[in-house]
Amino acid sequence: MAIHDTIGNFLTAIRNGSRAKRETIEVPFSKMSLAIGEILVKEGYLLSCEKIEARKNVPAIRIGLKYVNQTPAITDVQRSSKPGCRRYTSATEMPKVLGGLGFSIISTPQGVFKDAEARRRKVGGEVVCEVW
Repeated sequence: MAIHDTIGNFLTAIRNGSRAKRETIEVPFSKMSLAIGEILVKEGYLLSCEKIEARKNVPAIRIGLKYVNQTPAITDVQRSSKPGCRRYTSATEMPKVLGGLGFSIISTPQGVFKDAEARRRKVGGEVVCEVW
């Protein structure tokens, strides 16, 4: 069965794995999922995110989930731009998540960035997801 929304499935796997108190999860590989995972590691929401070979010539991503006092570090993660309804923003009109307590991940022509980095570089793009 084909996966049509790889980013949505990636975010759902993180959400479900955190709520099930798993230490690590494995998800199918995509460049966008790996870039989002690396941003979440850099921001301290995940322990690790690395590309592995699940089976012969089948890449996957192994994610180490982070907990603070037995509570998941990620409270919630929501997909903003969906395959049926894309959501774009300019650098000047980028939305704040929970009044600045969370952040957005933006896919720009220059790469995938956190909203603050996209504002600093003065580039807009597709709002992929919101994390808090």
